[in-house]
Amino acid sequence: MVDVSGKAEILREATAKGTIRLKPETVNLIKEGKTAKGDPLYTAKIAGILAAKKTSELVPLCHPLPLTNVEVEAKIMDKTTVEVTATVKTKAQTGVEMEALTAVSAALLTIWDMVKQYEKDAAGQYPATAIEDIHVVKKLKQV
Repeated sequence: MVDVSGKAEILREATAKGTIRLKPETVNLIKEGKTAKGDPLYTAKIAGILAAKKTSELVPLCHPLPLTNVEVEAKIMDKTTVEVTATVKTKAQTGVEMEALTAVSAALLTIWDMVKQYEKDAAGQYPATAIEDIHVVKKLKQV
């Protein structure tokens, strides 16, 4: 781990985003609330929050941080795309980008898990499904 003991505790915030591309039929099932495992968007929010809190257990060299807020939003963007956004805050000696990225990743994986049964084509393949473009969109520090 990097030694951050000489750094001041300040308010830190990071926002990350990512998407999952699905078949239009699958997105319609989500919209209509007809997925067998329940609501993928709501479940993804919970998964993202839990993942942010456990980041230091999942990513070997991350510092465990006292998170003060985690917000995860999962929304349908168009007929084939669901976007997840996570914003994480702390007052600590190091930033929360990894927590925001982990939240987005876990939320997208949760969506995938909850709808994968609808994504197969006639040959049993997943032709259109893809988790894409997970990235940090904002990082703030306030002294």
